[in-house]
Amino acid sequence: MAVAIKEYLPSSLALRQEGELVPAVSKANLPVFRIGLKCFFEEGRALARISHPNVVSVLNFFRAHETVYMVMAYESGHSLQEHIQRQRGKGVKVGELFIRTIFTQVVKGLREVHANKLLHLDLKPANIYLRTDGTPMLLDFGAARQTVNTDMPTLTPMYTPGFAPPELYAKTGMGPWTDIYSIGASMFACMVGSPPQPADQRKTEDKMAGHFEKLEGQYSPELVGLVRWCLQVDPLARPQSLFALQKVLQAATPAVAPPAPPAQGVMDRLRGLVGRLGGGAGAKAGPDTLV
Repeated sequence: MAVAIKEYLPSSLALRQEGELVPAVSKANLPVFRIGLKCFFEEGRALARISHPNVVSVLNFFRAHETVYMVMAYESGHSLQEHIQRQRGKGVKVGELFIRTIFTQVVKGLREVHANKLLHLDLKPANIYLRTDGTPMLLDFGAARQTVNTDMPTLTPMYTPGFAPPELYAKTGMGPWTDIYSIGASMFACMVGSPPQPADQRKTEDKMAGHFEKLEGQYSPELVGLVRWCLQVDPLARPQSLFALQKVLQAATPAVAPPAPPAQGVMDRLRGLVGRLGGGAGAKAGPDTLV
């Protein structure tokens, strides 16, 4: 089995000299380095307990050379971010069925993560990996230093502008709703091709309403409404659990608003034609194509 090995070696706190195995950490950085080391180890322990097809599989984690290593199963594929860029490069939008299918599975994996009292805190298309069979997998829990229901000292969470909610900037009040904001931002990126307006800017002047208006007619009102719900600046205004997201994502809805019905006169002529032919069969639409 091919594996990938991740080492705890934050470049802002430590470095490794050529030919050396043990990282060099200054006395000033040592306390923070050790806190991060402990968090990384606990992260490995938590992820090793998770066995879910939509979460990266941690096979082992161990201490060596005064740091910690995480051994993960290697999977062939590419990131969701790469997929978005490829589709945009071809002038093709990411389809609604694709978004619903991928994020239903992402949410299922994230529910398992939350059930193990761990938050991701850096969800974005670059950290959602698409295997060659098209199934997604959550990657890079490098920002998941904040565990649920613990008062353990933590490193300052890292975040990606556009995908991070306000509470990550404030470093307080984080919970499942924090990852839910990032799920909404990732779905928005699939639709638009770029991340939403950064949360710190939205608190000053929120420009997202115009973006949602442009999505009308391109995607179903249900999906656009779900993304808008997830991207609420106020954490209490967002879905408070992933189950609510999963329910909407799995609901059968048209990809776009259906066309207006034909005028009554047209319908009468069609009925007359069908009657003269002795009946007829309507064409049945096939399923949406995953793109």
